[in-house]
Amino acid sequence: MSTVAEIQIKLTPEHDARPGASVRSRLQDLLPKIVLAPSFAATIVFVYGFILWTIYLSFTNSKTFPSYAITGGRAYQRLWRWTFESDPPSSWYTSITNMGIFGFLYIFICLALGLFLAILLDQKIRGEGVLRPIYLYPMALSFIVTGVAWKWFLDPGLGLEQTLHQWGWTSFHFDWIKNKDFVIYTVVIAGVWQASGFVMAMFLAGLRGIDGEIMKAAQIDGASTFQLYRRIVIPLLRPVFLSAFIVLAHLAIKSYDLVVALTSGGPGGSAWLPSNFMYEFTFKRNEMAVGSASAVIMLMTITAIIVPYLYSELREKSR
Repeated sequence: MSTVAEIQIKLTPEHDARPGASVRSRLQDLLPKIVLAPSFAATIVFVYGFILWTIYLSFTNSKTFPSYAITGGRAYQRLWRWTFESDPPSSWYTSITNMGIFGFLYIFICLALGLFLAILLDQKIRGEGVLRPIYLYPMALSFIVTGVAWKWFLDPGLGLEQTLHQWGWTSFHFDWIKNKDFVIYTVVIAGVWQASGFVMAMFLAGLRGIDGEIMKAAQIDGASTFQLYRRIVIPLLRPVFLSAFIVLAHLAIKSYDLVVALTSGGPGGSAWLPSNFMYEFTFKRNEMAVGSASAVIMLMTITAIIVPYLYSELREKSR
């Protein structure tokens, strides 16, 4: 006769009876928060706090020093008049016009050139390890260094034009940096030179992440190289395109030092961007309210670009 015994084993966590154990565990839980608290507080005060402070100043009549009396949207009204009703065009109108020209060309050329270079390097060409750092090197430089270097290169008195004249090509002229109608395009040239290598690296990472089996299947089906990139590769690089666009748009809107180092604002402020206008009116012309209003408009522009991107990313993650 056999008997079957059912044994139930209850696993219960062992509690540490030592008096300092609970204190130690609480400190371990609080330690990350304690470490991050100063940085978090500094960000709240010196980033978001000053953003709110700038918005507040834009609704005052602040001049050289802040004014605490709310006067409404007079600063925004002045910017509106300078945009649509000023004749001759105001410096604010010139700034936003330059922003449109610079932003469009800078983003479009960087994306196109970066994709083209990434496709070339993705062919496993010889010397890729040497070429890739060469393309990426400009991004390691500050905008000040880039601006000064291109200023020397484009200056008709000592740069490209002077060099070609010494070589005998005396009919060559390239004075865009001195021409108020073309000076903004020199900013585009310098900006593209600096950022296109970074965009290339983003696209190259995206290309290397595409499943090779998809490419082979398309080639077996008879797809040409052009069809392969147009219908498969480029659509798969959509997240990279979007990320690169966000980065470039952010860089374009906040560009200040590149314009100052390269053109010193251009003849008569003809190379100004909104950031240059904001600095000039806030700190040099003693129009703090107008400068704050222009800064708020720049913030709204960046927000209008970033918020849809974040929304699309969060929606994809929720799926």
